Amino acid sequence: MQKKTSDYDNVFKTMKMKHKRLFVSVINDIFVRNYSKDAKVEILPSEGYLTENETADGSEAIEERVSDFLIKIGSEIYLLECQSYDDGSMAIRMAEYSFIIARQFAAWDIGHVVIPMPEFSVIYVKRTERTPKTTIITFSFPDGRTIDYKSDNVILEDFTKEEIIEKRLFPYIPFYIARYEKEIASEGYIENVIEELAYFRDEMVRLHQAEELSDDELIDLKGFVNTIITHIANGNKNEERLVNIMGGTIIETESERLIRCGMTQGQAQMIVELGQEDGLDDNTILERLQEKIGLSAEEAGVYLKQYGKQLV
Repeated sequence: MQKKTSDYDNVFKTMKMKHKRLFVSVINDIFVRNYSKDAKVEILPSEGYLTENETADGSEAIEERVSDFLIKIGSEIYLLECQSYDDGSMAIRMAEYSFIIARQFAAWDIGHVVIPMPEFSVIYVKRTERTPKTTIITFSFPDGRTIDYKSDNVILEDFTKEEIIEKRLFPYIPFYIARYEKEIASEGYIENVIEELAYFRDEMVRLHQAEELSDDELIDLKGFVNTIITHIANGNKNEERLVNIMGGTIIETESERLIRCGMTQGQAQMIVELGQEDGLDDNTILERLQEKIGLSAEEAGVYLKQYGKQLV
């Protein structure tokens, strides 16, 4: 039985914070753009806004909505959401995200407002009979007019391994083996999975040697693949064999965990202290903590509170 964790979501969000450059080719492919691989990519805040959610007992609860990926290249804004399955709420969630994003960039004057809706797409890691090819938000006006605001969805199962490499769609690599979920989880025949993983490993190494992937990008992509493997295999006999294809092991000893945590704390303390000494505001320091160390917004807030107090 698979672990009930948010590993897919965590991998996607960690990639966006640590390796945002890799998403330029994804944007180009989804939205038919031609940005250079060195295009300036800005990750916009996507957390902290509140919506009302109807609970099971009929009352309304306030919850925080967090979109997966809000990116700005030049003057254009893109919203990407990574999803395992369509749970029936994706279209309304995308509408919520899009409106809140549009509000941030609205332009208005007396009696007139322009609300620029962002480009958006949903990336489906897995396919079922219910997985939609498009996401459509229909605006219905009192005079009877309707306007469809829609986007083609990305279904990763439609991509071949060769296409992913040819188009440099590196963020898709960790999720590729989700199509073999049943075989891996049931300890069934996995020789085809081994062949696919070996292909990606060899191609990533080749592109690293060609300087298309940095050291950190190569190492982390392999680690992301192994995270998804361990999520699916959940300790069965296939796990070690598959993990070893990418090299190394994802098992972390207690001493390694303590060393890693100590390094993260030291980096966080330095960023907070130097930031405050330079007169940076809290929001800028929070952004640096997330970009430089790959922390979540919540983790960054904890470190800012912890080490910021020492300078008061």
